[in-house]
Amino acid sequence: MTKACWESYGITHIGKIRKINQDAFIDLPDKHLWLVADGMGGHKAGEYASSAIVDALKTFTPEKTIGSTVSEIYSKLENVNQALCHLANEGEEHEIIGSTIAILLSYQQYCIVLWSGDSRVYLFRKGKLNQITNDHNYESFLLAKGVNPEDAKAHPLAQSLTHAIGSDEEFFLEAQMLEIRPNDIFLLCSDGLNKEMTDTEIESMLQTTEIKDAVDQLMDITLLRGARDNVTIVLTHFISK
Repeated sequence: MTKACWESYGITHIGKIRKINQDAFIDLPDKHLWLVADGMGGHKAGEYASSAIVDALKTFTPEKTIGSTVSEIYSKLENVNQALCHLANEGEEHEIIGSTIAILLSYQQYCIVLWSGDSRVYLFRKGKLNQITNDHNYESFLLAKGVNPEDAKAHPLAQSLTHAIGSDEEFFLEAQMLEIRPNDIFLLCSDGLNKEMTDTEIESMLQTTEIKDAVDQLMDITLLRGARDNVTIVLTHFISK
């Protein structure tokens, strides 16, 4: 009988510009769960939002089926969403207290990717890197409407989020299921990584570097290039023995 296991590593950094690290992550290979959250809001509000997501799921226990497991995750995140919206409404300035989220959950030979916002999940398979998630921001909205890619990217609101946990009482979480293959590598990251490195550069790194070293090297390059935002990177490798 084939034994399947996961090897994974995660790292987060405040970057070179920000005063607070509002990113957070979960790396639980024994529970087959990985998560990156990128908080947004005023002083420490974003940090609170991403921490609330991590706190809700860090003691997560998988259910007997993938459907019930996803339902449990959805329920926990919906509770966090409502709590963050309520907290924001209580504040004097009614400022959004929110966070993006990108989750990878594996179950037997399948995995589920769940996301809200512009934190990303990539799949590196047979030497090629492909983005699984689509960014929930105004640039993606414009592209879907047929706007020229250059014009969409140049729009002043291009990076404004259209979805995130805590941004709206109407909770939104997109999902995709994939079949896992031996030696698949998944990358979860906040946008602090893709602000400084292209997909092609990340792909080249993964073609030649073991994931334990790749996590550190991707972070080093991001910091060398100025790290304008908080940066979080999680790499997980599906090993079939």
